[in-house]
Amino acid sequence: MPSPEVIPAVTVSAMPATIINLSYYKFTPLDGLEGRREQLLAACRAQGLKGTILLAPEGINFFLAGTREQLEVVLSLLRGLPGLADLAPKESPSSAQPFKRMLVKVKKEIIAFGVTGVDPARRPSPKLPATELKRWLDEGRPVVLLDTRNEYEVRMGTFRGALAPPIWNFRDFPRAVADLPPELKERPVVMFCTGGIRCEKAGPYMESLGYKDIHQLDGGILKYFEEVGGAHYDGECFVFDERVGVDPALRPTRSVVCFNCQMPLTIAEQRDVRYVYEKSCPHCIDGKPKGRGNTATEAG
Repeated sequence: MPSPEVIPAVTVSAMPATIINLSYYKFTPLDGLEGRREQLLAACRAQGLKGTILLAPEGINFFLAGTREQLEVVLSLLRGLPGLADLAPKESPSSAQPFKRMLVKVKKEIIAFGVTGVDPARRPSPKLPATELKRWLDEGRPVVLLDTRNEYEVRMGTFRGALAPPIWNFRDFPRAVADLPPELKERPVVMFCTGGIRCEKAGPYMESLGYKDIHQLDGGILKYFEEVGGAHYDGECFVFDERVGVDPALRPTRSVVCFNCQMPLTIAEQRDVRYVYEKSCPHCIDGKPKGRGNTATEAG
């Protein structure tokens, strides 16, 4: 591994009017992970970026926020990694920095699933563009929309009529799939999540169980919002940062996280008499609900 590139540090004297939020993942073999971790952490800190980069033998998953100039310096470094020359992250703006710190971690998986033999890089399931899904829904095609996200995410918003198995952590997904009606194996299924990464593993896994017509929403809900807006979608999309939720225009909503139990709360839930700032909410007034899981590896 070559020595880390020396990148000039920047001085962040005041928060700029607009922060760019980038998200990206790719399943591509990576080695020398500890050396790459140190190099990327030094570069991100030098540029004043915040967010999380996950590195694993199977690939990379990151969420970064900063000015466009700061981000471009680090993106040029990332494009030098194996398989990332065409790196083109999804982006959305915010008026404030949504992350508290800069982390670069080495993990076993870039999205924790816990099932061996699933290799999205070698055997991906078909992807369906956002514009095509909208056309299908406009036409009223008999398609099953499958939400692979956690219950607290689904509660914030999802596609109209979507099937949402009861899961609290992506590792619960295989168990939830086992409980689905067997006739779904013969029907067209379009699965979706926040940014697409969970479906990269969920799709091939379901195909291995005999599902015959599986599609992934390419780029997830966030890409759908970017390309076609909120058609056929009700509510907002939960995101794993300080914004908590974004609307179909990718603008931060006024949703918050409960200080006590960390559950996301919509505006309507904040008006509930059981919501007391920094004390309780409808989900924990009678005791803390089941935890939100590992947000660092659930995002996407």
